[in-house]
Amino acid sequence: MGEDMELALRPIGVIHSTFKEPAGTPIQPCFADGTEGTVEVFCEYADGLHDLEGFDRIWLLYRLDRAPAPRLRVVPFLDEVQHGVFATRAPCRPNPIGLSCVRLLRIEHNLLTIGGPDILDGTPLLDIKPYVPEFDAFPQSRAGWFERRRAGRVLADDRFSPGGSQDSGA
Repeated sequence: MGEDMELALRPIGVIHSTFKEPAGTPIQPCFADGTEGTVEVFCEYADGLHDLEGFDRIWLLYRLDRAPAPRLRVVPFLDEVQHGVFATRAPCRPNPIGLSCVRLLRIEHNLLTIGGPDILDGTPLLDIKPYVPEFDAFPQSRAGWFERRRAGRVLADDRFSPGGSQDSGA
């Protein structure tokens, strides 16, 4: 598989939230308690929602459509020193794909109401997967630099906004 190999992904829906700009958006769903949003699944994919209502949480995979250009080294929101982008959840990735575990509050036809979105309004949805505690929770796992983090932010600043304060990734 060479570098010229392209991967085409088609959105299956759109995510709606109260967050219009990166700055001020919660940096992870756990910091978005009390917020709600919706996931509009396009009608041609609605049948795929069958049996999802029994899950408390779902994983949303989405395109970070307003992310800045990729950088391989970044200063993430929860630290003050530079790390490789793959050791962070920074949005300026070579493939701008986001992942959030949100609460599934209800489903009405092709519209999911979710709790705790950390996602910008209008974000293209790529996939939905159920959160299964037996598979998805590893509480004793090591977390690298995160265990020694220096910052305690819960909301994004403008460092990953186009033209933001961190233009070099340093």
